[in-house]
Amino acid sequence: MSERTTIPDPGFAGDDGSADPLVSAALAAWARGEARYADALAALQSARLLVPVVAVLGEVEYDAAGLAHDKTSDMATVLLQGADGRLALLAFTGTAALTAWNPEGRPVPVLAAVAARAALQDGAAALLVDVAGPTRFVVEGEDLEGLAAGWAIARVGAGTAWIRPDGESSATIKR
Repeated sequence: MSERTTIPDPGFAGDDGSADPLVSAALAAWARGEARYADALAALQSARLLVPVVAVLGEVEYDAAGLAHDKTSDMATVLLQGADGRLALLAFTGTAALTAWNPEGRPVPVLAAVAARAALQDGAAALLVDVAGPTRFVVEGEDLEGLAAGWAIARVGAGTAWIRPDGESSATIKR
């Protein structure tokens, strides 16, 4: 009798790839100037995002006639380089936004905090959400670090702060 292998549930059972309507509404309100950046970020912080992976050509062997054969490929996340030279990891709120960017991208569902950690691990300065729309949203600097750490953003007076799980707050971010 063989042993059974159990694949753990990644936490997205039943996910059809649609964007969360609450996240979409918060991002749209921010884009229209009806909400603060921190409000949009707060909606995003607990969201499922889709990080695309794409096939990239690996090694190619050539025969004596110079014809290519035995190609290999790898799957990789996508980093976009801005005009200022900084890198951003791409993420999407749903499959429609991902497909609008690149129909060949394969969605990997992750929590926003996981996407932010991946961005930092890849040396990116930002997490770029929905680069092809409907609302482009950038998380960078202290916000990227707070999101990656799993901290919660909260209103503090006229500004906001990242609150660590132990209840301590980080520096206040005025927005």
